Amino acid sequence: MDFRTTLNLTSSPHSITHSTAILTIGSCFADVIGSRLYHNKLPTLVNPYGTIFNPISISKLLKQALQKQVPQEGLYVLQQESWFHYDFHSSIWATSKTQLQNFTQQRLHEVYQWLHQTDVLIITLGTAYVYRHLETGQIVANCHKTPGKFFKKELLGVDTCTNELTELLEQIRVVRPNIRVILTVSPVRHTRDTLPLNAVSKSVLRLTCHCLSEALNYVDYFPAYELLLDDLRDYRFYKSDLIHPSEVAETYIFNQFSDVYFSEDLKKFVLEWQKIQQALAHRPLQPNTSAHRQFLEKLLEKLTSLSSQIDVQTEIAHVEEQLLNFAAN
Repeated sequence: MDFRTTLNLTSSPHSITHSTAILTIGSCFADVIGSRLYHNKLPTLVNPYGTIFNPISISKLLKQALQKQVPQEGLYVLQQESWFHYDFHSSIWATSKTQLQNFTQQRLHEVYQWLHQTDVLIITLGTAYVYRHLETGQIVANCHKTPGKFFKKELLGVDTCTNELTELLEQIRVVRPNIRVILTVSPVRHTRDTLPLNAVSKSVLRLTCHCLSEALNYVDYFPAYELLLDDLRDYRFYKSDLIHPSEVAETYIFNQFSDVYFSEDLKKFVLEWQKIQQALAHRPLQPNTSAHRQFLEKLLEKLTSLSSQIDVQTEIAHVEEQLLNFAAN
């Protein structure tokens, strides 16, 4: 008897190749999948605003980039001698307001440029609960540990999320008419909302994704949420906090994503590249031997053969440095 519920995923007709430019934005899964795409040498901009959980904030930041707007002035905040902005994650901060203004504007400009070349946009939605800043009336991406009395907690509705994201995607399509969009829902539970209310929040997000993928022919839904909760469905696949997926789970979900979206050539390359990464990380027991030198020379040969396809200059320099050490000794 098979004690697993497996999802039967079908390959997408819209394949990702090694030249596909990708932008990921949103909750933790946007970091996970974006980082793995980047480390497999795909041109990827990974979560440029930091982790953003709710669909309104995701939409707002992408619209600001598209329209060359600057971050809203009234949302800068000084907290514990550091400056933050309520529209950005707490990983984006500075020691002065001017520094932060320059940095956030630079980041928005970077996203503006990237959006004009992006082939695939991956959006991961984390929660439908938002916090509204009472002074400005704005929904914020992060409260930056500011006292709760300055905010009002709200639950977004499906229509609000769907309409906001539809408007965003149609604006993006003006500059990138052929862009493909992949929506996911983060499987990470927001336990602060309580588990029952987390389920309410996720249901809003899941229905939003369903409505968008049904209405817009350039939008797909990838079931990262279901793969963890329904397929793996075991605390062995979670980190010690029992909330975030383990590295094993992340690898499994990424492999499922690869099976659905990667072209056959890219799948073959990723398998080969993973072997090269293992070789690069290899720590020899006998580093000063002719056998290890031959190992490095073969590795350099493989990297050089790939240099016409992808940027491997950093890896080549790393191996060449080790070979120079042989010559010095």
